[in-house]
Amino acid sequence: MKRNDKLKQNWEFRRLYTRGKCISAPAFVLYYAKGKAGRVRLGITAGKKIGTAVSRNRAKRVITAAFDAILPDIKKGYDFVAVARGRTPFFKSTRVAEMLYGLLRDNGLIDL
Repeated sequence: MKRNDKLKQNWEFRRLYTRGKCISAPAFVLYYAKGKAGRVRLGITAGKKIGTAVSRNRAKRVITAAFDAILPDIKKGYDFVAVARGRTPFFKSTRVAEMLYGLLRDNGLIDL
């Protein structure tokens, strides 16, 4: 994923929270909606309930690595926001990638 393919603005996150669809896994909650054509963008949030800054950063790194692993298979033109859960820092990125792939496949967001 390129550096500019991230959601950074508050209004972008709020748009997905209000208008997007929500799916959940044990490691994260994923919001998604149609975005700019031809691009897949990701935003990640990890609140203070996750733990210390070290735990929050690890949760974000795990989700980013999982997303990068399956990025070529994701349909273009969608924006995603992943909200880390309390157990996220304890998962390996490969396990999170499996969860993410399964959720996206079940919701028709994977190019087959």
